[in-house]
Amino acid sequence: MHTLIVDDEPLARGELRYLLEKCDEITSISEADSVQDALSEILKQKPDLLFLDIHLTDESGLTLAEKVLQMKQPPLIIFATAYDEHAIQAFELNAIDYVLKPFEQPRIEQAVKRAANYFHRLKTDQQTDRPKIMDTIPIQMEDRIYIVKIDQIIVMGVLDGETTIHTNDRAYTTKEPLSTYEKRLRSDDFIRVHRSYIINQKYIKEIEPWFNHTYQVTMTNDLKIPVSRSYIKEFREKIGI
Repeated sequence: MHTLIVDDEPLARGELRYLLEKCDEITSISEADSVQDALSEILKQKPDLLFLDIHLTDESGLTLAEKVLQMKQPPLIIFATAYDEHAIQAFELNAIDYVLKPFEQPRIEQAVKRAANYFHRLKTDQQTDRPKIMDTIPIQMEDRIYIVKIDQIIVMGVLDGETTIHTNDRAYTTKEPLSTYEKRLRSDDFIRVHRSYIINQKYIKEIEPWFNHTYQVTMTNDLKIPVSRSYIKEFREKIGI
C-alpha cells in the first residue's frame, strides 16, 4: 500500500516512516506537513493509506478526513496522534485505527495489518459491487482504546450513565452513551429490545414469556435481558415469533 504520513512535526514523521518501512504491507511512503500539502499529495499520488495527525498547525486532521471522504475513492485513514479524546469522532469518520504517540513497532504493525486486510476486502467488494462495511467498533476506556469486532458483540447495555459492551471474550465499560455505539451497528443482527439494551440475535439462547405480555431473553453468555413493551412488535418481527 502506498502510504502518506500527514504530521507537522518532522521528528514524528521520521519516526513513523522508520517504523512503517519495516512493514511488508507498505510499498512506498510520502510525507506532508499540512492539510493543503496533504490534499495536493492525495490528488497527485492517490495513496492507499493515510497516517493522519489530528492537531496540525493550519487545520485539524479531522477536517482533512472529512474532505478526503468526499472523494470518489478515498484512501484508508489511520489517525496517529498524541491525544485520545478524539477517538470516537475519528471512527465516525470511518477511520481504520487510532494509534497514540509515542509510537511502538508492534502497535504500528497491528494497525497496518488491519488496514491491509480491509484494503484487500475493499478491493474485492468493489469488484463485486458490494458496499463497504466497517466491521469493528472503537471502545474508549480511560487511557486505552479497544478495537472490537462488531460480530462478536453479544449485548450492549447502559446502567448508571455507563455503557457496557459484552463480547465473547470480555465486557467493556465506557462513559460513551449507548446511542453513540448504536449508530455504528450496521448489521441487521442487532435489535433494540429496551431503552437500555441492544442485543445481537445471533447470540440468543432462550426466550421466555415475562410480566405484562413481555419477554425475557437469555443470551449465550447467560445474561438475561428484558424486552420492554415498547419494543415487543419489532422484536417479534425480527425473531419471527
